[in-house]
Amino acid sequence: MNTAVADLKLISAVQQLDSNPAAAADQAAAILAMVPAHAEAQLLLGAACRRIGDPGRAIAVLEALAAQHPQVPGTLLELGRAYAAAGRPAEAATAFGRAVEVDPGMLDAWRELAAQLFLAGDEKGGDEAYGYYERRMPQPAGFADAVGALNDERLDTAELLLNERLRQDPADIVALRLLASCASRRDRLAEAQRLLEKCLALAPGCATARFDLANVHYSAHRTDKALPLIERLLAADPDNLDYLMLKARTLRLVGGFEEAILVMQRIVAAHPGNDAAWLLLGHLRREVGQQAGAIEAYRRAIAARPESGEAYWSISNLKTVRFAPEDVAAMRALLERRSLASVDRVRLEFALGKALEDEAAYAESFEHYARANTLHRLSIGYDAAATHDDVERAMRVFGADFFRERAGWGSERADPIFIVGLPRSGSTLLEQMLASHPTVEGTRELPDLSIVAAELIVAADPAGGAAYPESAARMTRQALEAAAASYLERTQPHRVLGRPRFVDKMLGNFGHIGLIQLMFPNAAIIDARRHPMGTGLSCYKQLFVRGLNFTYDLGELGAYLRDYAALMDHFDRVLPGRVHRVHYEHLIADPEGELRRLLDYCRLPFDPACLRFYENPRIVQTASSEQVRRPLFAEGVDQWRHYEPWLGALKDALGDLIERYPAVPAVAR
Repeated sequence: MNTAVADLKLISAVQQLDSNPAAAADQAAAILAMVPAHAEAQLLLGAACRRIGDPGRAIAVLEALAAQHPQVPGTLLELGRAYAAAGRPAEAATAFGRAVEVDPGMLDAWRELAAQLFLAGDEKGGDEAYGYYERRMPQPAGFADAVGALNDERLDTAELLLNERLRQDPADIVALRLLASCASRRDRLAEAQRLLEKCLALAPGCATARFDLANVHYSAHRTDKALPLIERLLAADPDNLDYLMLKARTLRLVGGFEEAILVMQRIVAAHPGNDAAWLLLGHLRREVGQQAGAIEAYRRAIAARPESGEAYWSISNLKTVRFAPEDVAAMRALLERRSLASVDRVRLEFALGKALEDEAAYAESFEHYARANTLHRLSIGYDAAATHDDVERAMRVFGADFFRERAGWGSERADPIFIVGLPRSGSTLLEQMLASHPTVEGTRELPDLSIVAAELIVAADPAGGAAYPESAARMTRQALEAAAASYLERTQPHRVLGRPRFVDKMLGNFGHIGLIQLMFPNAAIIDARRHPMGTGLSCYKQLFVRGLNFTYDLGELGAYLRDYAALMDHFDRVLPGRVHRVHYEHLIADPEGELRRLLDYCRLPFDPACLRFYENPRIVQTASSEQVRRPLFAEGVDQWRHYEPWLGALKDALGDLIERYPAVPAVAR
């Protein structure tokens, strides 16, 4: 048989490799009988033998071929596959490693090298090999529409397209990861976690899925799960900016501020033009009380990107710092730019509003606050009617009889001190006072109660037939006690000082008071109150990091305040004396008297250190961080009156809540 005829027969044999590998093997053997040195036929025979389940023969053929042609990457790739089929991962890894040395662009070899390294127990090597593959892997065809929908926040469309893709191929890594992104953006973190864990089961070296999963755990404040993922990512790619910044943010959650600052200092030294890195360093310095260092970092962010609205806003958010005239002029000039990004415009409007407020230019200040809020409100969703309905339903479910029938349920533990209420109502001050007591630990705004509550709700009604709070009627005593134990376990990493009591200052937990009573009947619940006009204006002037979407429209803000007050009034009636209320104005006027009453309610002895709260060096992560590092001051109590002419919509929505403040319903105490 001449070579030309052999080549024609080889083409025919190759065409049968996928559909009929046994026939392909026979044809390859026939070619080799006539032309023993036909390299392509040897390669085909090796590949066919592996596919028909004879890896031993495949190895013999391919080892001989590789000895004759040691620099042919295709032969080395197929030899590696034969070793892998024979259960010889170390030799397979060696063959794949030789293949990528000869041809670094052979992506299949990198992917299969990673798989064999994982089998051999070389996690770091596997991650590095898969990372090389992943970084160079072209975007699979058919994802453009789904990615476009995801980028445009058309999540319904993206999910439809991705689910269709997964119906065709349930193991499609890219589709699983993008679908997880959809779930994460909808705050369905458990679903996102499940999808990403499936990705990693299919592709253990997939760094993008591991990074996304670390972000999901970070969002859920599961730092114990996030940090090991981040460390594994950094082991393979130690200088990756995204990984390092996520590490710093995660350390920030668990109080590892010194290490987080060191990480960020390393980053800004290597990337001095990265404004996001300077911003995070500034936030960390602010939270540990290094105000001058925070301002320096924010200024470096402006130098790196002069239109950085977040940098200007971050300086204004220190509350105790005034802008120089040149800063005001710079912000005005930036706001004149039509090309300015919306996210920067919103933050600059808030910052300029604060700068003008400090100059007592209240009319112009309010104009900028109003523009900031109006623009930001366009980018977020909020349903005031749904909030009102939730409150009405909670009042119907959580009645006096409901709690009487469940008396004695829940944990006996009294560790948590829950501070609930509205933002900007003095809650950070209360937390700082309590955290200055030797038996109380301040933590932060913990999301754990909401997460545990969601799990409890699903367990009470797995079919989802009854919405919450109606499903609370189905919760068993055992389930509630287990939920209380789960909450204490989840919050334990934040109790680094090991004190007997701790403060959970997630203000929105007022919506969970019914569950708190069922889970922790002995825990303290403190309602931080401030004049509704003062609360409303302070919220309106504040850009929150996330959530609190009711604060960007005066009418919606007033309605939310009314719903909140109505729910708290309801619990005063059905659980008399259960919630202790502290009015900010009373606390400012009589700090020791209010503090003694608060400590008595919490069953804590009086300690004068609580009055010297401003000496406490603990980390404070809210917008009031700088204010609680100073002694009490009364200037802010009636600050809202400067803006009263422009607060008509808030007044109208609040209604009689203004006149009856600080009165509460007459109930037995």
